Amino acid sequence: MLKLVEPLLADMAAAPIALEPARFGLVAACDGGLLEVSGLSVPVGSICRIGPSRSGAERPLSAEVIGFRNGRTLMMLLGDTVNLRPGARVHPEGRPGMLPVGEAFLGRAVDGEGHPIDNAGPLHPRELWPAGGVRTGALDRSPVRLPFDVGIRALNALTTFGVGQRIGIMAGSGVGKSVLLDMIAHGAEADVVVVGLIGERAREVSDFVERHMTGDKHGHTAVVAVPADHAPNLRLRGALLATSIAEHFRAQGRRVLLIMDSLTRVAHAAREIGLLLGEPGAARGYPPSALATITKLVERAGNSAASGGSITGLYTVLADGDNQDDPVVDTARSILDGHIVLSRDLAQRGQYPAIDIAASLSRVMNDIVPSQHERLARQFRALIAGYEANRDLVLMGAYRAGADPQLDRAIEMHPMLVEFLSQERGSVVPMDVAVGQLAQLLG
Repeated sequence: MLKLVEPLLADMAAAPIALEPARFGLVAACDGGLLEVSGLSVPVGSICRIGPSRSGAERPLSAEVIGFRNGRTLMMLLGDTVNLRPGARVHPEGRPGMLPVGEAFLGRAVDGEGHPIDNAGPLHPRELWPAGGVRTGALDRSPVRLPFDVGIRALNALTTFGVGQRIGIMAGSGVGKSVLLDMIAHGAEADVVVVGLIGERAREVSDFVERHMTGDKHGHTAVVAVPADHAPNLRLRGALLATSIAEHFRAQGRRVLLIMDSLTRVAHAAREIGLLLGEPGAARGYPPSALATITKLVERAGNSAASGGSITGLYTVLADGDNQDDPVVDTARSILDGHIVLSRDLAQRGQYPAIDIAASLSRVMNDIVPSQHERLARQFRALIAGYEANRDLVLMGAYRAGADPQLDRAIEMHPMLVEFLSQERGSVVPMDVAVGQLAQLLG
């Protein structure tokens, strides 16, 4: 029995004693999820508790401060407006701008506020981390010099990733982004894996937790899940929490894999908040702050020269309507260190994962692989791109053999090229094996 209350007693002993008078404000207006509170001056980013009522029947609501207007504090609810009433008391909680981090999150699944959702008991995090990260200079980030094994043959051999690289998986809906993420989370080598499931289906959250929170990797995996039916500021807070947890472990010198699914849902949440505050939509309805949120979030990943740790960031980007010129896709592609493009046409042909190698790119590959490996990858890309460019001519029989030796070789090797790109779900192909199979294929 004492073991159950020991963490609670330790938290109570470590908590500072508040001697200042209690402050509170009153709900003056509610417009959708936007609240106006009078009589309470707290910083942006603060979490406040609303209620309960005098009868104490309703559960207290939570809200986050997002701005100020005409002497009133603007807040956004972290839930529904049910049971909210005018004149309800609003009390500030915790430390503004700080998020809980630490070893307590390993092996656990939490929501955007850091509360457990896995029915495994309460969490007792002892450390805090700034929600916006710890700003460092550009020269404090060490360069990418070591390859990162993801366990997928096509990626290891043709778009080799590096430790500390930021990669985007770009595709339309239903093409296989989540399946590819699942394969990478299963096969990647990292000290800590932090997964942020932001704005996705609740079913995917439960499936991911069931598959990856058991076995050997359970003890070094942390999941932050905020499904699509939650408030936009809670979704954005979940992305910040996952990134903060990864930064905390990087500061300890660990090699961290940060998986964010998806970056587009984070941009959607930031867009809702920006439009609610009256910010004008600039790029196809996205206010400037929404696209800036993506840049700030991605830039927090990378290598740390001070601690020797690293965050290898893997972000999915949903291309609305399969449009690769979508503002979110274009912004992510410009700031990331590489991108994987999934093709709906390849998926419809039965190729999984449906990676469009010709359109995919790793900007650090040439710096981390031998020249022979780089040359073999270029040859493979040339063969697959040449076949796809002339696919219609070949299928119609309009191409005459011997006209192009490079295309003749691509046609002859096409079944083997497709087989090399395909991989069964659940299988893991280490990097040295993948490079050896590439050399054997093109040798």
